Order: sequence, then structure tokens, then C-alpha cells
Amino acid sequence: MDHPLNGRREVSQDRRRTVAGAWGWVTGCLLGWASLAQAQVQPDRPPLVVEVVPQFQPVEINRSWAPLLARLEKETGLAFTLKLAKDIPAFEDDVMAGVPDLVYQNPYHQVMARRAQGYLPLVRDAKLLTGIVVVRHNDPVGSTKALAGQTIAYPAPNAFGASLLVRSHLAEVDRIETQPFYAKTHTNAYRQVLTGRAAAAGGVRATLDKEPEEVRAGLRVLWETPGAAPHPISAHPRVSPQNREAVTAALLRLAQDPAGQALLKEVLMPQPVRADYARDYQPLEKLRLERYVE
Repeated sequence: MDHPLNGRREVSQDRRRTVAGAWGWVTGCLLGWASLAQAQVQPDRPPLVVEVVPQFQPVEINRSWAPLLARLEKETGLAFTLKLAKDIPAFEDDVMAGVPDLVYQNPYHQVMARRAQGYLPLVRDAKLLTGIVVVRHNDPVGSTKALAGQTIAYPAPNAFGASLLVRSHLAEVDRIETQPFYAKTHTNAYRQVLTGRAAAAGGVRATLDKEPEEVRAGLRVLWETPGAAPHPISAHPRVSPQNREAVTAALLRLAQDPAGQALLKEVLMPQPVRADYARDYQPLEKLRLERYVE
């Protein structure tokens, strides 16, 4: 016959097993909830690296582009980080190596970047880009031919409108020799003229228009190149088609509201349109500008 104490021991053991099982369930739930919470705060993808050709000083690029990228994050749900190159040659090294996911680059950079990494242009401004040659406002020089033997400041050897188009014109149309000085940015190139260190400078209309009034008043445009499709925002092919379209559509939408228009104007793209490599940039391959690329 079973002793009564044996029954009590079995009940007590059953209770302990029940309590232990309950605690195990609770612990498992807590751990599961903690894992879920941790997963929710972790980003589901790394930020897309955006790099901008340094036509201006890095602090100004950050001031212009950071607000636009913040708005694009809200519009697309993607994350972006802005990478600032110290100068145009450093920027070119990054693009040729495929460092940025998205890049704002000049038209011939687009040609070079497609060859090197397959970058795809997404959007560009509707207004055509023109290169310019500026001199001091009181300089009597009347034509680019009169610059023979003079020092001309350029942002960089491979700046499209500000250098490649200008240097090819001087060499092949004017057939003159000049002394190039590469000032690293458009801002620096213009100031080389104002300080008398250079007789002229290559630039583009858009960057000259962003200069302070005292700088613009001290310069005059001596010559302007024919127009070409302007700087695109381009994507590395590793960026998914869905994300490329999300960025493109968001930029086009921004042009439809005043706040968005103000952001686009700051980055020199007030009227964004879809870009197409074959239509917009492939014709540049026929200009044989590679002879002037350094």
C-alpha cells in the first residue's frame, strides 16, 4: 500500500516541474522579445555613400547637400551618408575605384565612370551646361586667342566645361599654347584671376552664379562653350534597380513643391529630368577629349 507522503512528494514534484516550465516559457518569450527589439533598431541595410564633385569647398558642399539627402531619406526610406573629397583628383580616384554608391559628377566624369565601373546616370538638370572663360572685369582682352602664352587657372584637368572643353578649344580652334594652373576648385580658379595670379580662368555658368557679388563683379565672361547635358546624379550598378528608381522618382517629386525646389536649387539641379546615357553622354565619346584627360 502506498504511503500518503509518497503522493505529496509526487504532487510537489509536479508543481516544481510546472513552475519550471512556466519560467522557461516566460524566459523564452523575454529573450525572443529582446531579440525582436534589437532587430528593429538595427538598420536593415547600410547607408548609401554619396559623393559630390568638389566644385566648391567641402563645407559648402555639406551645407548644400546634407539637407537634400535628409529629405531624400524621408521620401525613400533609404539612408545616405555624404562623403566629402578634398579636391577633384581625390574625387576622381574614388569614382574610378567605385567607392560611392551615388555620385554627382561632371559629364565627362560620367563617360569615364561608365567605362571604369558601369555607373548609370539617373537624373540631370534640364538646362544645358556651358563652360566659360573669365578675365578681370577691366581687362581689355577681346578674344581667347589673345591669351596665348598666358597662365589660365582651371579647377582640375578633367573638369568638363571648365577645363576639357576650354583647353580643347584653345588648342584645336585657336591653336595657341597657354600655361595651365590647376587650382583644385572652381572657387579657387576664379580667385586666381582676381588676385592677378592668372590672366583667365575656366569655369561654368552655374558655379560663377553662386559666387558672392564682389567676385562676380570683378570678373567678366570672355567666351562661352556650346551647351552640353549637365552633371548627372549617377548610381553604381550594385545599387538595386528598385533603389535607383526610388531615388530618381523622389528627386523628380521634389521639383513639384517649393521646399523641394529650394533644396534642388542649392545643388545646382533646379529642374531635374531623367537622364539617359545614350542620349545625353555617349555623344561626348566622339569629342576625343581623352587627349586632354590627365
